[in-house]
Amino acid sequence: MNPESPAPRYSAPRADGPLVVFDFDHTLYDGDSGTHLFKWLIKRDWWRVLLALLITPVFGTMIAFLPTRRRGISAFVWVGTIGLHRRRDLDDLIDRYVVANEATLRAKLLPVALQVFHQHREAGDCVIVATGAPPELARAILAFVAHEDVPVIGTLVGPRFGAIGAVRHCHYEMKVTMIREAGYIQPIQRAYSDSSADLPLLKAAIAPVVVNPKAERVEMFRKVLPAGTPILNWGCVDRAGEPVAS
Repeated sequence: MNPESPAPRYSAPRADGPLVVFDFDHTLYDGDSGTHLFKWLIKRDWWRVLLALLITPVFGTMIAFLPTRRRGISAFVWVGTIGLHRRRDLDDLIDRYVVANEATLRAKLLPVALQVFHQHREAGDCVIVATGAPPELARAILAFVAHEDVPVIGTLVGPRFGAIGAVRHCHYEMKVTMIREAGYIQPIQRAYSDSSADLPLLKAAIAPVVVNPKAERVEMFRKVLPAGTPILNWGCVDRAGEPVAS
């Protein structure tokens, strides 16, 4: 399925349809959609750029390490959203960002991923997206290919220190918790993700699939996931995995 062409509309999932969970970044989308958004938010004003440069020696370093990554990212989110006071304010800016960057965002949707996504929906599976990005962002990008009706579970944001920040991050074990709290209590039949941060989700799935992993993480995935777990590349040229043709 080509991201330049609208996808067909789908019937509701079957009542007994298996639960299938897709991560978004580096799974359906080539890159980190949240980082791309917050770079755009920072670049709106010269003083935000300057402030981001000033905090980079400390908070940029924190992003490189998993235990401190969320704190580092939160600092740059704060810089990009100073002056916003409601989640709706951020949603409005997300809509502006998506409209202004439509061609670039469309090009980052991975055709192989969209084919797999389409096949699950055609089969009547219960398909959801669970992402560390704001859910409004993933919904808006998926709307380019007529998948905006797919439920998206993502990081919840709200007012923090004169800006907008994460109040509940859809990350690691919390991602599975938030999926269950959203009412999806059936077994997870299949989960697709690139990230070691999604190990709880992949381990919870009956049939996990690793897509577009970092090369240095492949051996870890082979050790901790069931034997024979597919490790695929859906088109991220800087990532590992067995290539899958469109």
